[in-house]
Amino acid sequence: MARFELKLPKMGESVAEATITNWLKQVGDKIEADDAVLEIATDKVDSEVPSEVSGVLVEQLFAKDDLVQVGQTIAIIETDATAESTPASIENTTIPVAVAEIEKSVEVAQAIVAPVVDFKGTEKFLSPLVKNIAKEEGVSAAELESIQGSGKEGRVTKEDILAYVAGRQKAPVANQSTPTIVPSTQAVPVSVNGEDEIVEMDRMRKLISGYMTASLQTSAHVQSFIEVDVTHIVKWRDKVKSIFEKREGEKLTFTPIFMQAVAKALKDFPGMNISVDGNFIIKKKNINLGMATALPNGNLIVPVIKNADQLNLVGMAKAVNDLGNRAKNGKLKPDDTQGGTYTVTNIGSFGSVFGTPIINQPEVGILALGAIRKVPAVIETPEGDFIGIRQKMFLTHSYDHRVVDGALGGMFVKRVADYLEAFDVDTDI
Repeated sequence: MARFELKLPKMGESVAEATITNWLKQVGDKIEADDAVLEIATDKVDSEVPSEVSGVLVEQLFAKDDLVQVGQTIAIIETDATAESTPASIENTTIPVAVAEIEKSVEVAQAIVAPVVDFKGTEKFLSPLVKNIAKEEGVSAAELESIQGSGKEGRVTKEDILAYVAGRQKAPVANQSTPTIVPSTQAVPVSVNGEDEIVEMDRMRKLISGYMTASLQTSAHVQSFIEVDVTHIVKWRDKVKSIFEKREGEKLTFTPIFMQAVAKALKDFPGMNISVDGNFIIKKKNINLGMATALPNGNLIVPVIKNADQLNLVGMAKAVNDLGNRAKNGKLKPDDTQGGTYTVTNIGSFGSVFGTPIINQPEVGILALGAIRKVPAVIETPEGDFIGIRQKMFLTHSYDHRVVDGALGGMFVKRVADYLEAFDVDTDI
């Protein structure tokens, strides 16, 4: 018998950790290669961890809700393979068991000398370093909820918690006894009439709630609106959509056309393709477009089209369809939601004419696509003006006024509109 270490796989360049949300296999269960052993969640997407080997699950090294770093061993699977270099009794049994006993003893000793801090009461993703500092300093989960993180996605960094601890130590004794904190839990509301249904938010909705609130607290949101004539685009799509579907085996929507126009505008105005980190501006080399996607359960996720400016229209259509389908079927990988530099949301698919979307941090802009409508419009010709029926829509550009002024924000959305109105009806697909 040999012991195989199942490790948390690399999930993308910017993903360093994940939370175990469910064990699909229990100790003693037989496992086939490629069987899903457990479910994990990053701050953006849920996924499964499959086994690379066949065997029997003999150890679970982490429990549900534990935070695990990429590369850490999360389970031990006993296989029929024989270890080649060292006898199994020594390499694969004696040492791991001894190490496990030592680690268990250390945990027991730490539990005796250190106060127990339960992190299950917080929805925040906390690094092991931050957790260790919290344990050593006796910082509760409720206090962690009250700390405004300066890291990516609002995460609490080492500097944040050390500053909090230092401030708490300097505070007057009277204040220490009654700190002002944001409670991490609340009593379940009671239906007054006995007929109202009370449902707790699911994990993703809690995360979305936190992100949206943090974005409004972080960025100075301002909007620019512009109306666009997309008659040429509607006529062109009507002409080629059947040809495209027969040839490619998938539908051609308006979204890839709009995404391509946004990617072109970002190349023209790189000042919109940036992010903010404290007092620093990061100018992004790549144009990675986030595509806000509604999920069947009513939640929202933002998969990212990497290097969107390098895709032709067919490539963009395939990328949009692939990410959209995998998002709705729960098949996105953690890396699929990372690295976005600008986001587009299609509110028109639900009939909205325009809206004021919230910026996806740490980006500085988001574009909302309104519904396409037939409207009467003044048409200018050499023979004079007349009224005609045109296909029009509104674009709403929300941007961060800390780093994007009205001139840049307005010129950018105007450039997107110009590209759409200049769309060539003879474009090949």
